[in-house]
Amino acid sequence: MRNYATQMEAARKGIVTKELETVAKKERMTVEELMPLVASGKVAICANKIHACISPEGIGSMLKTKINVNLGVSRDCKDYNVEMEKVMEAVRMGAHAIMDLSSHGDTVPFRRKLTHECPAMIGTVPVYDSVIHYQRDLDTLTARDFIDVIRLHAQDGVDFVTLHCGITRKTIEQVKKHKRKMNIVSRGGSLVFAWMCMTGEENPFYEYYDEILDICREYDVTISLGDACRPGCLADATDVCQIEELVRLGELTKRAWEKDVQVMVEGPGHMPMDQIAANMKVQQSICQGAPFYVLGPLVTDIAPGYDHITSAIGGAIAAASGAAFLCYVTPAEHLALPNVEDVKQGIIASKIAAHAADIAKGVRGAREIDDQMADARKALDWEAQWACSIDPETAKRIREERKPEHEDTCSMCGKFCAVRSMNKALAGEHIDIL
Repeated sequence: MRNYATQMEAARKGIVTKELETVAKKERMTVEELMPLVASGKVAICANKIHACISPEGIGSMLKTKINVNLGVSRDCKDYNVEMEKVMEAVRMGAHAIMDLSSHGDTVPFRRKLTHECPAMIGTVPVYDSVIHYQRDLDTLTARDFIDVIRLHAQDGVDFVTLHCGITRKTIEQVKKHKRKMNIVSRGGSLVFAWMCMTGEENPFYEYYDEILDICREYDVTISLGDACRPGCLADATDVCQIEELVRLGELTKRAWEKDVQVMVEGPGHMPMDQIAANMKVQQSICQGAPFYVLGPLVTDIAPGYDHITSAIGGAIAAASGAAFLCYVTPAEHLALPNVEDVKQGIIASKIAAHAADIAKGVRGAREIDDQMADARKALDWEAQWACSIDPETAKRIREERKPEHEDTCSMCGKFCAVRSMNKALAGEHIDIL
């Protein structure tokens, strides 16, 4: 029987959980190094006590940067078997978390399948599921309806929930007054905003926050404080609405920690490159080092079909500047529900961004694989290069499709290969070019 409610409470009591031990090994840390970071909230170990098959991960700016993959069905694309195929592909490729953003159909079986079969962290956005679960229009739902769905997700084994607690009725006036170019682009944030406008009531996720904390404490669910006012275009970056909400999220972080509930804070969004580092530092200050979870940021608005690239650029800067968790973006962003290939491209781009940031931050062991790749390339050892690759299948395919005449070269340089020439020259061998 557990003698602690959450990973945070255990760390504060000096109890070494099996999840803490696993994360410490993965991060090449000692338990003694990791425990105070969990106790203080600087690291979150998202692991619902019901999610028995989880392979736990730590999320924090001093750890390896983690990757989240958004999946789930919609009214236009409603095949749960296809979504499960995407889930397993994402896990195979190294995704650390899966967020089920389904907005159609019977979501319960799929969510329970995830928490019974998927070793990655599972996240959800309960406000989406409220409309689907009750099959009622948004304005007929009550605050109790929303809270009951949070409990349902916790009982189903979800490890973290995105809750848009930081917008209030004051936000309605701010949005109207400050005239954003894109208004609110967060799907969950827009639903909460619309519900407040239609009912005249306060945001239930803010008003009943203490009750929500009790649910999260009971099941050890981490709260991911949603950024309802995240910028949806460069023009809205770092505006009054975004920063005012962040200040409130800092207050809500403190209240959660007082009840031993783990917290992540979500961030932008679309943002010019020169604003990203400052945003990370402001969040770390206001939210007292709570892990920062960013979507992108996307550094330009004009690349539909290539937003996995615009996101990776921003994600690398964000993670190097203190973000702990990157939500992947696929080539289908702004356009369609991603297919399996889109998911793959999004994961690869995010993994590159995360790894580049980890090297820049000096995360333990991050650069070892790069040094191994350098050794493999120097030796013109192709099998060793595949073993070091983020996506060995693509690397192999490209080489196979354009095979060189000589195995110790590639079809770009042939015998003009600098590595081949230098190896032969330093070995005192004749260098044959023609």
